Amino acid sequence: MGTAAGDLIAEKFGIGYLNSIFIFGSIAIVAIVYYGAKGTAEHKLESMYAILAFWVAYIFTRPFGASIGDYLSQVHADGGLGFGAMTTSALFLISILGLVMYLTFTRKDEISAKD
Repeated sequence: MGTAAGDLIAEKFGIGYLNSIFIFGSIAIVAIVYYGAKGTAEHKLESMYAILAFWVAYIFTRPFGASIGDYLSQVHADGGLGFGAMTTSALFLISILGLVMYLTFTRKDEISAKD
């Protein structure tokens, strides 16, 4: 469904791949609002904010990734950069492997027991 939403916004509504990246990139806004509001509400309300932020970000993640993939892979005439599916897949694979290796070696994603 997420890929279909990305394609619907970019292609059928004529907004374009790059603009749909910005629309679905509002995941960052969800995170900023969540962390900005964290600690300002009572515990029960804060838990509801966390759940809402998770689901909004979860729903927007798929069309965001699809829009980036389409923008990179589609030909110039269709509003993309024209890298093709193979190059775009290789870029995503290298990015994911790089991030996993970085987190594995630096352990920046781990939460210490004292926190």
